Amino acid sequence: MEWIVPVLVAAAMATALVAGVFLTFSDFIMRSLVAAAPLAAIEAMQMVNRKVYRSIFMVLLLGMVPISALIAASGILLVDGATGLWLAAGGITYLVGVFGVTVFGNVPMNQKLDAMETEASATAQYWAHYARRWTLL
Repeated sequence: MEWIVPVLVAAAMATALVAGVFLTFSDFIMRSLVAAAPLAAIEAMQMVNRKVYRSIFMVLLLGMVPISALIAASGILLVDGATGLWLAAGGITYLVGVFGVTVFGNVPMNQKLDAMETEASATAQYWAHYARRWTLL
């Protein structure tokens, strides 16, 4: 069990970086895009969604999936008491609340937006829904 402390420290730092990206987007980037002209905002978000797949953010987001599963399993199987419960809760929270919401909520919306014609009226209508829902998620 000597490995648990360094793993938890690294996981906490990686999770904080992922959370910082999401906070940045939800706090002021999405608000700024909503305040911009729809065409400019849509084009900008399409570019962000295309570039994110080859970023350190994706390495952290995806890399935390097996680490979170390991932390949750350790909390359930190896660590007794409240500490084990906190480890399990932390790992499961990341898997469901970060990765699950991203994969099943944000990513399908990003893919739909990316496939739309930038200047189409349907895209501008979708953008208003997209911006609200993306930020909520």
